[in-house]
Amino acid sequence: MAGRATARRHRHVGRDDTVSPACRIGPETLTAYLDHLDRADRAGAVALARGLVADGCSIADVLVDLVAVAQREIGRRWLTGSWSVAQEHAATHVSEVVVDALGAAVGTPRRGHVVMACVEGEWHALAARIVTEVVRASGWRVTFLGASVPARHLVSYLHQTGPDAVLLSCVQPNRLVRAARMVEASRTAGVPVLAGGPGFGPEGRWATAIGAAAWGATARDALPAGAHTGPPPPPPDDAYVAVLHRRRELVRLALGAVDPPAETAEDVAAGIAHLVDALVAAVRVDDDRLLLDFVGWQAQALTARGGRLLLDEVLATLERALTEHPRVVARLRAARSVVTAG
Repeated sequence: MAGRATARRHRHVGRDDTVSPACRIGPETLTAYLDHLDRADRAGAVALARGLVADGCSIADVLVDLVAVAQREIGRRWLTGSWSVAQEHAATHVSEVVVDALGAAVGTPRRGHVVMACVEGEWHALAARIVTEVVRASGWRVTFLGASVPARHLVSYLHQTGPDAVLLSCVQPNRLVRAARMVEASRTAGVPVLAGGPGFGPEGRWATAIGAAAWGATARDALPAGAHTGPPPPPPDDAYVAVLHRRRELVRLALGAVDPPAETAEDVAAGIAHLVDALVAAVRVDDDRLLLDFVGWQAQALTARGGRLLLDEVLATLERALTEHPRVVARLRAARSVVTAG
């Protein structure tokens, strides 16, 4: 089966051929859709989406240009504190219902087989669901493996099924090290990985650095032509390995330094772990921008919630703990400047 998959892997894989150039989804439509999300109005959101398809928009148009755009606005509202976690979850659920409703109208697959997966530890699965339905609408059979797929389980599934490609979603850059493990596992199985999501950086700059065959900016770009595994990425440096091995210790040290109240300790520990993961990922791909952007995002979120000083103390603790790695310390100092500048 793996050999048959390899033979198919180089056929042309194009964009969703149902995209309508006449379809226009403007600000008024987005506002109306967001109003349905704000009120957790599933029926209204589904009716709006189906109405657009009936008027000539393709499924890709509605999912990429409306649902995905709305989801980014939902994230912004949560980040700035204007929406609670509960509001964000309720709105996301409505969009999931819309994706399911449009996906039910997709016909029989006529192309090959691809697997869609989220990076291990990544629980934001709506973007991957959107990609799944857009790719299905273009004629492919897609197996959606869901959120947080362990690398060892992915490679076992690939050996069993021999798909043409893996579509890998990563929303947050601090998951990049786990994404690298999944890419390596897929390459071992001889299956190319097509990466997507902001976790791979602006213009997907970190996707090829970890061995992905390509990166797509939107769901429409999820299947570029002629995907192949290509040459392996360069091995990571020793500092990456050293910091990764000390991950648990670093989280413990930083948590002890800030000593949060018992009722918030679990959330603070999770935030510190995300930050350490972003540091490890920045060292892995040798790009300061990854850590600086992630810290800037965390600082914005914490400012809206009154905890910016905590972030500076965490970074200072990590800096003191990693003095034997000068380049890592330099990255942490640059990140602290982002926090203090705000």
